[in-house]
Amino acid sequence: MQTFKLMATMGAGLEAVVAKELKDMGYATQTENGRVYFSGDMTDIYRTNLWLRTADRIKIVVTEFSAYTFDELFEGVKAYPWEDLLPYDAEFPVNGRSKNSTLHSVPTVQAITKKAIVEHQSEHFHAHGHLPETGNRYVLETAIDKNQVMITLDTTGDSLFKRGYRTEKGGAPLKETMAAALVKLAHWFTDNPFVDPTTGSGTIAIEAALMGRNIAPGLNREFDISQWDWFDKNISQKLKAEARQMIDFDVELDIEGYDIDGSMIEIAKANADAAGVGDDITFKQLAAKDWSTDKINGIIVANPPYGERLGDEDAAEQLYAQMGHIYNQMPTWSKYILTSDENFEEAFGAKATKKRKLYNGAVKVDLYQYWGKKIR
Repeated sequence: MQTFKLMATMGAGLEAVVAKELKDMGYATQTENGRVYFSGDMTDIYRTNLWLRTADRIKIVVTEFSAYTFDELFEGVKAYPWEDLLPYDAEFPVNGRSKNSTLHSVPTVQAITKKAIVEHQSEHFHAHGHLPETGNRYVLETAIDKNQVMITLDTTGDSLFKRGYRTEKGGAPLKETMAAALVKLAHWFTDNPFVDPTTGSGTIAIEAALMGRNIAPGLNREFDISQWDWFDKNISQKLKAEARQMIDFDVELDIEGYDIDGSMIEIAKANADAAGVGDDITFKQLAAKDWSTDKINGIIVANPPYGERLGDEDAAEQLYAQMGHIYNQMPTWSKYILTSDENFEEAFGAKATKKRKLYNGAVKVDLYQYWGKKIR
């Protein structure tokens, strides 16, 4: 089975989290900004699409070369044996990116790439310069950085954050991949309580439950590679069957999600049911200021409304103060709070043990981490 150079892409700031996921799966990795490289065959491509919780896409690195002129780009693209990847009727849209390069016109880069592939395929299939593009989708990207061209083929299709369980969402939803990253960064173990006090549509709590039960995040969806002519359909059936056998039905989970908005709690319950973890999470309408607990050694992961996100800075800071009043009296609990508000620590009333810069979409945010002292 052919081995490919592969690339996982992710949101800015999550490279180390994705690299750890891949290493835990047994892959050797190399990390750059926004991407983690590894090697694998068709089975590995499907496995990583199925199991990675914090990556956005898995791409095949098709070819790499230098190009300073459009002629060099055309010839470099045309020289690749495209018939090995693309059938005669393949639909193959071409995306493009360019930075710090002489070929800076992205529309022209895309057009030249497309033209070169059409010419190569037309010659190979004796098609006289026309390809039908009525078949399955193969999304390509030509990325040029410092005159170095990298052409990739997206194996994923819809981004991996689309797990298939979110029936509805609130006003400022957190992507499933980011929610999973927050749970991973919190180093939660399933024998400890887990609480999301501002749960919204329930994504953080649901991702925690999926991890706690060892449910593959891609179990209820498919990927572009599943439809490709050269992909062995037995691989997907085998890996999904294995994934179902790996679900831990015996673990007891203590996961709670609260929100001041009762309509969001109903949405969270519906989403959890759709994800197959409805019985693992207690959702309840409750304001963050009214929550208290006698439990110890717990984890709080929160993505509270922040001013930039929902447009009310004063209300957001009042919420942080209320959270701080409660949480600062819970020394055995670790708290992980995501916000773009740079005055968060002042409003919360305590300096974070550690801050980690992330991006929630295009918004720069910080994950404020307060590490508890667990009682054995």
